[in-house]
Amino acid sequence: MATNDHTKSSNEDLGKSKISRRDLLKMAGIGGAGLLLGGAGIGALFKSNEDGSAAASGAPADGYHEEIPFYGAHQAGITTPAQDFVLFASFDLTTTSIDEVRELFKQWTAASATMAKGQMIGEDNEKLSVPPSDTGEAAGLQPSKTTLTFGVGPSFFDARFGLAGKKPAELADLPAFNGDALREEWVGGDLGVQVCANDMQVAFRAIRNLTRIARGKAALRWTQEGFQRTGGSDPSGGTARNLMGFKDGTGNPDVKDDAKMNEVVWSQAGDGQSWLVGGSYMIVRRIRIRVEVWDRSTLGDQEATFGRHRASGAPLGSKDEFDKIDLDRKDEKGKPVIPMGAHVRVAKEDGVQILRRSYSYSSGLDKRTGQFDAGLLFIAYNRSLAKQFIPMQTRLASSDALNEYIEHNGSAVFACFPGVKEGGYIGDTLL
Repeated sequence: MATNDHTKSSNEDLGKSKISRRDLLKMAGIGGAGLLLGGAGIGALFKSNEDGSAAASGAPADGYHEEIPFYGAHQAGITTPAQDFVLFASFDLTTTSIDEVRELFKQWTAASATMAKGQMIGEDNEKLSVPPSDTGEAAGLQPSKTTLTFGVGPSFFDARFGLAGKKPAELADLPAFNGDALREEWVGGDLGVQVCANDMQVAFRAIRNLTRIARGKAALRWTQEGFQRTGGSDPSGGTARNLMGFKDGTGNPDVKDDAKMNEVVWSQAGDGQSWLVGGSYMIVRRIRIRVEVWDRSTLGDQEATFGRHRASGAPLGSKDEFDKIDLDRKDEKGKPVIPMGAHVRVAKEDGVQILRRSYSYSSGLDKRTGQFDAGLLFIAYNRSLAKQFIPMQTRLASSDALNEYIEHNGSAVFACFPGVKEGGYIGDTLL
């Protein structure tokens, strides 16, 4: 980051004299600190150095220069800390040749590894006589923590490719849940691709290039963009809020706990198909929020619906976001502090866990109603659909107080491959 000479010299002087932030405040006085720095405030002295490293304040990296490796034991984008944006794409295969599917996966792997590095795809980007090998809109942009995560849907294992015997027993379209209002334009797909990045143009470029490479072999079925607050707007890295104003994902298991991830997320030997070991089941649900109705609800009703305080994210009756949820606690009248239909109660009652990776979405107006088409692109990962997500969602669909304000209109499920070794390709354990 460029600095002017005055700020640069101030940083150097500060480092030599080892003046602390507190000392500087004492010298200048709180009211005069802004004047001392020409209106920039104390923070100007504690920003990143010119080489991009964190300065005295320990400020986080900008989130754009960092590269997340594509290759590894597990696919990136599952336990990776959530980036600012997502673009999810569902594809239908148009080829009936398993050899062409294999070739597509190899091409996608090479392109994905290149895009994760923030580099241009191919060698034909300066030849005037041929179409460019990269669509070009991310030329010169940083990697932006781009991850690409791939999976196959139940329909991938139909009669086209001779793979029916390798279909995991659990991989099937989700059952119809109470209150579902699914719309064909947001359901299913042979292939699912989740692209996450800290820049939306970078994410779009990834899906666009995958679609271009797939021409003649696969075609887009549906897409959905999503967002959360950016890292820059919340340097503390707190839990993101959904469009209802509440923190979303507080109860996630610790992704740094390998034993917990093996229990909750990663498919294990003995679970079923050996090709899926180290992979996971991805659930995608497009959940519209009736924001106009929600906005007319009192804060008390909203907190009772979630079972949490909106400001802090703490369970009702507690002060901290991560305080233990006490479902047995009663108020002075003997009523449960967390109401019986509260979202956190219904979701937690039998102790089942999944790994949520959800984003908000806004897709303009719903022309049928003239209201916002906005809500939650719910993405989650688990080791077992039958033992984790399906029983949890069955309970939520039947008794969650949130159902008054939401509508599930999109749904898909995919078996996500294990990670790719360098020299291999996505799906090589299956194909």
